[in-house]
Amino acid sequence: MGSREFTLHYQPKMRRDGTVAGFEALIRWNRPGVGLVSPDKFIPLAEQLGLLLGQGRWVIDEACRQVASWRKQGMGDVPVAVNLSTSQLASAALPDFVFERMRAHGVADGCLEMELTESMMMSDPERAIAILNRLREGGIALSIDDFGTGFSSMAYLRQLPVNTLKLDRSFVRNIAVDAKDADLCAGIMALAHKLDMHVVAEGVETREQHDALAAANCDLFQGYLFSRPLPAAQATDFLRR
Repeated sequence: MGSREFTLHYQPKMRRDGTVAGFEALIRWNRPGVGLVSPDKFIPLAEQLGLLLGQGRWVIDEACRQVASWRKQGMGDVPVAVNLSTSQLASAALPDFVFERMRAHGVADGCLEMELTESMMMSDPERAIAILNRLREGGIALSIDDFGTGFSSMAYLRQLPVNTLKLDRSFVRNIAVDAKDADLCAGIMALAHKLDMHVVAEGVETREQHDALAAANCDLFQGYLFSRPLPAAQATDFLRR
């Protein structure tokens, strides 16, 4: 499981007007003799082997490299989000590493985003909040992934220095056909906006879902309706289009 076998794919986050707001970087393992393996299959193995910290550093560096590449190609500052692991969030060395990689690649503030799940906060929330505050102060945008699926949503939401909530796909799935899901999504979005946060809806697959979310004032959309995660070259073509 060497670093040369890993690659990043990029799934766009779309604005209501159909323009690209940024991308989420998703790691893939190009396993020799097998082909691309999704992270659901190999992340638990990497965690057992103690490889997640090194793997996470590679993802951050590669995402910064891609941001710099798009800027050099005249596409401006395109934000890219990476997913944090629990071991990264527990590492006091994380902020300094991130800031150094941003400086090395010339990445502007706000162009690197980090996504974490609610459950990652549970073991040591005070330590996690301290690390997140350092990241935020250093120009890193922060978002809570899969919002609404954990147990600490309301307890820590006001304390977390996050810019964005990512609405879990389980809420999005039936938003166009289930009034309760629609009301729940609208309530979460209203709460987020009250707290000066943006909302990204995950797993948007149909135009009906998109329209229902837009009617509830959702900010950004991500899902197969727009694009699957793309290799870097195809993501670049997507940006050009």
